[in-house]
Parts: sequence; structure tokens; C-alpha cells
Amino acid sequence: MKYPVATFGLTVILSGLPLAAQDAIPRKDGAPLYTVTVVERTTEAINYQYRAGPTQIQFKGTVLLPEGKGDATVESRRGSTEIDATFKNLKPPSRYGPEYLTYTLWAITPEGSPHNLGEVVPDSGDKAKVKVATDLQAFGLIVTAEPYATVRRPSNVVVLENVVLPGTLGSSKPIEAKYELMPRGHYTWNVPNQFESEIANAPKVSMSQYEAILELYEAQNAVAIARAAGADTLAPNTFQKAQSLLEEAQRQEAGKAPSAVVVQNAREASETAEDASVIAARRRQEAQVAQLKAQTAQAQQAAAAAQAQAQQARAEADAARAQAEAEHAARERAEAAAAQARDQAAQVAAASSQIAPPPPPPQQQDSQKTANRMRLLEQLNGVLATRDTPRGLVVTVGDDEFRGGDLRPETSSQLSRLAAVLAQQPGLRVSVEGYTDSASTEDLAEQRAQDVQHVLVAQGLPSDSVSERGMGDARPVVSNASVAGREENRRVEIVITGPPIGDMPFWDRAYNLTVRRSAQP
Repeated sequence: MKYPVATFGLTVILSGLPLAAQDAIPRKDGAPLYTVTVVERTTEAINYQYRAGPTQIQFKGTVLLPEGKGDATVESRRGSTEIDATFKNLKPPSRYGPEYLTYTLWAITPEGSPHNLGEVVPDSGDKAKVKVATDLQAFGLIVTAEPYATVRRPSNVVVLENVVLPGTLGSSKPIEAKYELMPRGHYTWNVPNQFESEIANAPKVSMSQYEAILELYEAQNAVAIARAAGADTLAPNTFQKAQSLLEEAQRQEAGKAPSAVVVQNAREASETAEDASVIAARRRQEAQVAQLKAQTAQAQQAAAAAQAQAQQARAEADAARAQAEAEHAARERAEAAAAQARDQAAQVAAASSQIAPPPPPPQQQDSQKTANRMRLLEQLNGVLATRDTPRGLVVTVGDDEFRGGDLRPETSSQLSRLAAVLAQQPGLRVSVEGYTDSASTEDLAEQRAQDVQHVLVAQGLPSDSVSERGMGDARPVVSNASVAGREENRRVEIVITGPPIGDMPFWDRAYNLTVRRSAQP
């Protein structure tokens, strides 16, 4: 089956399906800003019973997509819960604004933590299937429209939510979800007005090509949003890595590379751009807090100076009782100035307390560790491509950085710079893991990992803090069916962990839910 695709600016949509939005309000620059009323509603969090067998749930459309529906089979197994879902009547997400390109399935725990389960891509018949697994036991499910699939916080465009059926196995409790996340239009920027003519002349492509094109445009969205957030100046190294990954994916797509390779690099570009956006937002808030603290300090200094003047006036009044009335007036003026300065200090302090950094992730123990992690990620991205993952900070040394089993001289120089950055943060642990594309070349993976370890230790890292091992073909990132895919899988990953940077990625955060207790039957 062929899927019609239209491209305009930074957006891709299914052709032949009309865009729709309610209350289209023009902005000053002439571009439309789409607004839809979001209401509070109740959804169900289900505790799926272990080994109880598969059970059925349904999805219903919200006020934003009333015609949407779906069903899913959920089964709790050892170590994971499997979800096999089917959705119908998924209209193009661009109906909610040109910045929305895709749908994403989320699991929301009763404690308020969102988990991105994967992208939902409808076919030309507005249908989609998703089969995923999660380590959660109790959760609710929602589907949102997003600008790209690798976002770590759901938008407020919630289009579907789960429904508990009478025969659903497992205990459930109602949770009142208030979707107070990103405001509509947060992702919006100017889109050319000629998209209607481009839709009419859109080419036909296969599903795999459509997915590759969609991932590319989602990556472009992510990079553009990061630039709009100021990441190119506030997190330049991470932003530049995202830009380079996007350009590489575009070159691969233009060179007719396998779709799986294009999708892999495009998604990595989206993830890196999301990191840059979060770093930029936090640094901007830190700057605002610092500015308000400085203003508070100045106001306090003014109050202290005014108080000193009041004390001096009182001393002069005691020394010259003949001028008691004049000195009394001077004291009143000084005290009034001191009171005004104190009021100003209190107002600035109150304003400062209202702008606080984002709440830390539920499992984060020390805000300083988060700051150290973001700073180290930014520094390492200035040397080699680095991602923040639950495993730690992961630096990738690609296949083209080696000549057989030996490092290229320029790559050894980059690793020397990387070792210098790591040496500035005592207490870090470094694990060098060599990967290859087949079991027959495991010795090559081991040799490459040893070469990288030797360079890091030779440049000053403690030998007892740097380990190495050959992983063989245990963790492929793409299929080995193509030459490009095999090259992608032949790599060395440097995994950086340790107490100074904590155990959790800096981008994790809570999703606020209010539990509404109901009477037991």
C-alpha cells in the first residue's frame, strides 16, 4: 500500500485528509494559533494481576478526538507487562496545530510519573497497532499528539484514555488527571502558507519510506524547538550534536540508505535536541533566579543603609535635645525610608520564591548531582557524541574511528580530551564496552575496547576506575541486514556513571496526578 505524503516547512501530514481545528485565532504575524478547550476528567489506573492471564481494556476518545477509539490486551508476565493495542479513527495530528506530527502512547503511574511507551503511527485508513512492554505493574494509559516521538513529557493534547471493562482482570482505582502541562502553541512557529498546493501534489510512498520521512521531520521539529528555546547559545555543544545527527540522517535518506538506519539516526537527533531544550530551559530559569537574588541583596543593602541612617538620627537627637523636634522629624523620615526599603525587599523576595527551578525527578537525591550531570554532558558533547540514558552518560566511538582493531590518531586525540574532562570530576566510573555485528568478530570488539581503555588510562584516569569488556553482537542498535546497519552496530560505547552525577537521567520528571479515593463496594 502507498501512503500520500505532503511536506511543508518542518511538517509532514497524510494527504487527502482535511486539516481541522476549532477557534482558529490569527496571531499578529498572520500565522494561525489553534486552540482547543481542555477539560478535567477521570481516568483509571489498573493494577494488573501477575500470572492472571491476558485481560482486555478499551480506549475512548476525549473531547479533542470524540470519534477516536481502541482496545488493548494487557498481560502481566515475569519482569514486564505486555500491551498489544489497536486504535481506530486517528485523524492527522496536525489538526491540532501544524507543529503536531505524531501520536505517542503513555503509561501514567498513580504516583504521577509519565512513561513514554512508543510512537503510534496511523496508516492511510486512520488505524494503528502498537505492541510494547513496560516494567510497571499499575498504570493508566493515554495517547497524546506530539511534535516528535521522543518527548519526555506529554503535551496537553490528550486524545485517547483507557476504559476499564466489567471483565478486566486486576484491581483499579480512579485517578483525577489534570493535564496542566505545556500550553497550546508552545511548539508553534511560522509555517509557509503554500502547504495546501503541496498537499494536492504530494507523492506516494511506501509505509517504511513514510516512517523514515516522518522521523526526519520530527527530528527537524525537535531541533527547531531547541533553537527557539535558546539551546544554540545556552547548550551549544549538545545542540550542535543534535544538528549533526539530523544532517547525517538527511544525507542517508538522500543516499537511499535503509529506512531503519535513517530512523535510528533521526530518533537520536530528536533525543539529543530534547536534551538541549531541557538544559536551556533550566539554565534560563537559573539565570532568572540569580537575577532576583541579586535584586533581593541590593534591596537588603538599601534597607540596612536606611536603618543605619535611622540609628544615626536617633544618636544626634540624644546629643542635641534643643533640636528634639527637628531630629524627631529626621528619624521619622529615615524610618519611613527603611520601611519602604524593607517592603521592596519583601516584594522582591516573594517574586523570587515564585520562580523556582523545576521539581527534581522522584528518584533524584541531590540537585547538585543533576547540575553536575548536565554540565558533564555538555562538556563531553564538545568532544564526542554523548547521550544521557538510564545506563549513564554514553559516549559512542563509531566504526569509522578505527582502522581494523586500532584507533585512528585523530580519534586518540579526541579520547585524550575526553579523559581530561573526566579527570576533573573525581569519583566517576568508566566502563568501555566493545560491540560488533557478528559472533565471529567478538575478538575485534574486545581489542577495540582495550585500545580505548589504554588511551583513557594513559591520559590520567585511575586504572581501577576504567573497566573494559567485549560485548560481541549482544546489543545491536539496528538490523544487520544492510552494510550501513552492520557499520552502525560495530562500535565502542564509553558508559560513565558514579555518585558525582547520580543514578537518574537529568530529564526525568514527575507527572502531577491527584488521587480521588472512592468508597469500596
